[in-house]
Amino acid sequence: MSSGSKEAVLGLVILCGSIAFTAQARPPAGDAARRPVHLTVAPPAEDAAAVARPRTLRVCADPNNLPFSNDRGEGFENAIAEAVAGELGWTVTYHWQPQRRGFIRTALRAGLCDVVIGIPTAFDRTRVTRPYYRSAFMLVSRRDRGLRVRSLDDPRLRRLRIGIEITGQDYSNPPAAMALAARHIVDNVRGYMVFGNYATAHPSWGVMEAVDRGDVDVAIAWGPLAGYYARHAATPLDLTAVPSETRPRSIPFAFDISMGVRPQDGTLAAALDWAIVRRAAEIGAILRTFGIPVVPRQEVQG
Repeated sequence: MSSGSKEAVLGLVILCGSIAFTAQARPPAGDAARRPVHLTVAPPAEDAAAVARPRTLRVCADPNNLPFSNDRGEGFENAIAEAVAGELGWTVTYHWQPQRRGFIRTALRAGLCDVVIGIPTAFDRTRVTRPYYRSAFMLVSRRDRGLRVRSLDDPRLRRLRIGIEITGQDYSNPPAAMALAARHIVDNVRGYMVFGNYATAHPSWGVMEAVDRGDVDVAIAWGPLAGYYARHAATPLDLTAVPSETRPRSIPFAFDISMGVRPQDGTLAAALDWAIVRRAAEIGAILRTFGIPVVPRQEVQG
């Protein structure tokens, strides 16, 4: 896979998750991307500057991007921000900004906020914390259709209408498009912009709404969106994690997610690591409440 394709893969993951700015990100590589989460961690050290600061966790977030976040605090990333800040004895404040390309530069690096709650662990434009969950793209279909598609190698995908998330008009950027194109499955694929119409209540839900309505037979969507939407769908939906590709080329479909801070903010990163470990059970409960599919490393390797 070319470096440009690799960057686009991670860009879509975050775009469909909580960030839309990471066209420059790189996907996980080797053992470093699958490092274990150690459950023993020292309490965060405090330097003089940290002691002098007000105890506030300033979060960069999108005001209209459920299930991740919104300005009413209804997303799972809002809840997780409250959990880790509570462990540290801090309060949460927000800088609200649509999470499109340039978000890191214009929000986090500009100093308007200090942490992005959901970011790929392999993202190299921020310092990242230990991962706090791992999810995968999902194959989604209406249960009443009885399709139960479990793999991109299912021969029925050559005739079924397939909905995928896209970040541009050329269909070349998401992992689903690359994997389907490698199988010469193109003509029956329909793209749904993850940016969507920001004036609507749920601008990124297009692909899930399409499978719910029956406009497509199968959708391929980022797990947190798919799992949350399935809880509210008009008809019951079946979800199956897409196995990550091993041939004809490596295409990851599962990703570890961390929090991201500015590269120089090591003290804050250490504090967040400590809080993530201490609140691991609560974070897990939040993910379950929102229906977020959590994929163990031994089941899907990205």
